[in-house]
Amino acid sequence: MSARESDTFPEHAHSVTEIAANLAAVRARIDAAAARVGREGAAVRLLPVTKTVTEPRLRAAYEAGVTQMGENKVQEALGKARAMADLAIHWAVIGHLQTNKAKDVAAFAHEFQALDSLRVAEALDRRLQAAGRGLDVYVQVNSSGEDTKFGLVPEDVPEFLTSLSVYSSLRVRGLMTLAAHTEDRERVIGCFQLMRDLRDAARQAGTVGEGELSMGMSGDFELAVEHGSTCVRVGQAIFGRRPTPDSLYWPGRPSGR
Repeated sequence: MSARESDTFPEHAHSVTEIAANLAAVRARIDAAAARVGREGAAVRLLPVTKTVTEPRLRAAYEAGVTQMGENKVQEALGKARAMADLAIHWAVIGHLQTNKAKDVAAFAHEFQALDSLRVAEALDRRLQAAGRGLDVYVQVNSSGEDTKFGLVPEDVPEFLTSLSVYSSLRVRGLMTLAAHTEDRERVIGCFQLMRDLRDAARQAGTVGEGELSMGMSGDFELAVEHGSTCVRVGQAIFGRRPTPDSLYWPGRPSGR
């Protein structure tokens, strides 16, 4: 099996039945990967990533049992949260955040999985304090060293985690990463092993809360589970290959983007 399996993504899933079948297939793969290393599959959270997925399909996903949804872009996440405010959905923002968008995340999100800046931490905490809310956060680490990825360099993680203690509205749950984008299985595994080592050290230091590890996406989540992931972020294996995002529109999002 290659480290990534993008050629196996299903076609678009629109109906409750189609989405439910894909969810079951992904869950079975998580369970099998966990069993291979003596873990319980139930210990791994499946976070469906809804990037470019339209509202009717998301409502079908909710009917299929999806109550947690992850979005990369704040504007798209906010539009979806507003459009589906009648549904009890746990919203996770999993993409890079600029400080001027902190107010939006603080207003609706239940968790933020891409914290890599004290400026963003301060902006979130200020907005959350004003709203009387707390927020679960994961610190993003650039485990691959690729210039195209956001996240802290591994060496900066211990000091950064210590610095977060002053932001009382932020509940640090763990670490997040995107592994190297490559067919080199060993390089992908190396990213996951590095994350586990960082998490274990932070646990000993008492700076990482429960010590969750959010790692693994549609192309590599089985490897991630085999190497300690407690949350996998899966989109295309559930909803199918993505259409061109520029063709989609959500309330609050300018057309043509």
